[in-house]
Amino acid sequence: MLSVAPMMDWTDSLCRRVHRLLSRRTLLYTEMVTAPALVFGDRAKLLDHDAGEHPLALQLGGSDPGQLAEAARIGADWGYDEINLNVGCPSDRVQSGCFGAVLMTRPELVVECVAAMIAASPVEVTVKCRIGVDEQDPEAVLPDFLRRMREAGVHRITIHARKAWLQGLSPRENREIPPLDYPLVHRMKRDFPDLHLSVNGGIASLDAVGEHLRMMDGVMVGRAAYHQPWDMLGAADRLWNEAPRFADPLEAAQALRELVEAHLAAGGRLHQVTRHMLGLFHGRPGARGWRRQLSEGASRARDRAEALAVYDAALAEVMVPA
Repeated sequence: MLSVAPMMDWTDSLCRRVHRLLSRRTLLYTEMVTAPALVFGDRAKLLDHDAGEHPLALQLGGSDPGQLAEAARIGADWGYDEINLNVGCPSDRVQSGCFGAVLMTRPELVVECVAAMIAASPVEVTVKCRIGVDEQDPEAVLPDFLRRMREAGVHRITIHARKAWLQGLSPRENREIPPLDYPLVHRMKRDFPDLHLSVNGGIASLDAVGEHLRMMDGVMVGRAAYHQPWDMLGAADRLWNEAPRFADPLEAAQALRELVEAHLAAGGRLHQVTRHMLGLFHGRPGARGWRRQLSEGASRARDRAEALAVYDAALAEVMVPA
């Protein structure tokens, strides 16, 4: 129903543990992991996660069916609840490896990839795609792509409601400049009622999530969940008719202190976890002081005691007198 998008350099295990504390039910995604890195590299470094992060999906990047099948099997064995294929990332690095959004131009290869992954994985294989790339006509390309995915055995697809321009736009520009076409994505749900379809792209409030859920099976949020985690996730469990875990972001921040303590006790640095919390008080009294204390103090803290003192000073900035 609601998920937080895979975001490179952001949705690491610590980020996911922050988000999980805010919402029990929201589906969380890893950063994208390339299939070759997983097959040939340090699997523990790439896949280790905390049991409390579930429900949790692993996103893979690649275009070799054999490697993707092996990576999907490894991910399932590592305990992930879903294996997702990236057919939407527009970065140059991804294009050079022939995966991500460029695969929208090779749907027959995507079919081979997902079929191999489904055969190898005991957990569900899903896809995240764009509505099209470059000069493609999304009105023709997207329904054809969905039909091919359905025939290959994929039942859940997340659609980023923008084209990707592989030439001329940076990855950041590809997240902002191509116009959003929500009506097209909504029509796809009407045309493919048997598929579980989620919409992604530019969704910046929980109210907007609710509006999309009137027409779609799911909504994926990205940067808004990262930069405004309380606003997007603090009350998200109400979508499942469950009471939120905390009454306000201050309660959440106080509970997150336990995560900070555990991370420090394991030898971690304060900034590694608090960088994912900077937007917790977005738009609220004390938000600037909270960000300043954590941004400036986290990197200076020399030991556990100093790090906890920094966190407590940040909490003091958002304490509202009774």
